[in-house]
Amino acid sequence: MFKKLQLTLLAALSLFMFSPVVAQKKLGNETDAQKQKRMEWWTDARFGMFIHWGLYSGAARHEWVKHNEHLTDAQYQKYFDQFNPDLFDPAKWARQAKAAGMKYAVLTAKHHEGFCLFDSKYTDYKATNTKAKRDLVREYVNAFRAQGMKIGFYYSLLDWHHPDYTMDDVHPLMQVNHSEEDYKRLNKGRDMAKYRQYMRNQITELLTNYGKIDILWLDWSWDKGAKHGKGENDWGSVELLKLVRKLQPGIIVNNRLGLDEYTDGGDFATPEQVGPAELAKYKGKTFETCQTFSGSWGYYRDENTWKTHRQLLDLLITSVSNGGNLILNVGPTARGEFDSRATRALDSLAHWTHANGPSIYNCTYTPDAFQTPEGTKLTYNKTSGRLYVQVYQYPKNGKLTLPGYNGKIKYAQFVNDHSEVIYKPLNANDLELTLPVKKPDYEIPVIELVPEGVK
Repeated sequence: MFKKLQLTLLAALSLFMFSPVVAQKKLGNETDAQKQKRMEWWTDARFGMFIHWGLYSGAARHEWVKHNEHLTDAQYQKYFDQFNPDLFDPAKWARQAKAAGMKYAVLTAKHHEGFCLFDSKYTDYKATNTKAKRDLVREYVNAFRAQGMKIGFYYSLLDWHHPDYTMDDVHPLMQVNHSEEDYKRLNKGRDMAKYRQYMRNQITELLTNYGKIDILWLDWSWDKGAKHGKGENDWGSVELLKLVRKLQPGIIVNNRLGLDEYTDGGDFATPEQVGPAELAKYKGKTFETCQTFSGSWGYYRDENTWKTHRQLLDLLITSVSNGGNLILNVGPTARGEFDSRATRALDSLAHWTHANGPSIYNCTYTPDAFQTPEGTKLTYNKTSGRLYVQVYQYPKNGKLTLPGYNGKIKYAQFVNDHSEVIYKPLNANDLELTLPVKKPDYEIPVIELVPEGVK
């Protein structure tokens, strides 16, 4: 996962990576209607789980620990030697994800560190050679599939362990004022062509050995404006994407291969760790915002900037109200379980989505004919035609004004219990809802409006 590095260059690059780009060329011949049909389950699902898990969970101080502390392979080896996830229970993970209201999951089969959670025949740097002694990806796939959830893999294009992966400006060994001569010296004997083939071989394994795979996250490209970045040509992105679609024709792929000049170079934009206000820029686009519970993706024992329940709900609601998805990350511990902070966050989401899920699933932004009342956000079910008012600021006097709604609504009810909400005309244009003095037992209650002409 692309970390928000405290470097001016990479901060600028992140803006480029996640901004919508007007593309002109096409790689395939899929029509807009065919793409819409292929992605229908994903746009209906709206909420997924990201899982960042690897050797860095043992360090417990960020998934970029190898980069941040400039560690060599020899220094990092201790995490491989000690990796022993004795509490790994993917069935429990899947139950927690499903209970929280998530409809799909994406697991890091390989992150930037190069360690593989799956049993690849192209490397010894894999879970089956640790004390785990088994293919952890296969167990994840089986467990989540058993819960009826869609399956996804994250695969890092970067690899800080492979001997043929060439040095670049985010490689762990390139973080202390290196010269051009250092780049040349440390890259001597490395061959990106061999690494590209390695990548293709491993992605082929992931897309052929585990049944139907619904999503693939390939991460990431930063060649634009960077002296020692990597992008489309380094990865062989055009041929790689063609291979992916050949192996899994129905798969959904993110937009980080560096193919922004192609209209079909990625299926969705990926704004990362942005605030709710920035998501408005993506309204009308196909996007999935990737977010963490805290400030890192991998397990970070001492990191304490965890988002509140309200902040998490706001990200979910704001994503949907702009027509996008939220994928929310959990970083399991080195023992293979979600820590107590993550579990509490998931439980709080489960309480809310169990009652208010209809305002999220199969929903999108509201038609222009309906204004957003003050202190609320709106979502809209494009199939049923029903509107959902997410009440951020519960009125102290119990009165909520719906501007311009007079004559447009025939019924109102709370989503959580389908109890009627009384309303009356306030004037020629507006309606006034009368809410109970006691706020329903939800951080953000939701009111369902049935427009005139909708059953």
